[in-house]
Amino acid sequence: MPLTAQQTRLALTLDRHVKQVLAHGGGEEALLLSLADSMPTFKQLMDISTSDDMDRLCEQYDGFYQFATLLEKLAEGIADGSIPVPE
Repeated sequence: MPLTAQQTRLALTLDRHVKQVLAHGGGEEALLLSLADSMPTFKQLMDISTSDDMDRLCEQYDGFYQFATLLEKLAEGIADGSIPVPE
């Protein structure tokens, strides 16, 4: 099924955000610090997308891919204990 206009718009918003952070010399740390502002957009996109949709968006938008990959690494680190979480 084709991606919707809303999916594309949300992915582009995140893609532009990542590219802006990186263009200003930021890296993963800067992206993590800016994460809170972008999480509602990412959550909304996840709620309206299938796994295949998310994969296609990652293929189309490299900034979005970087954002999703960073979140995945963060989640894995929390799950395996390599990233401590305050209690």
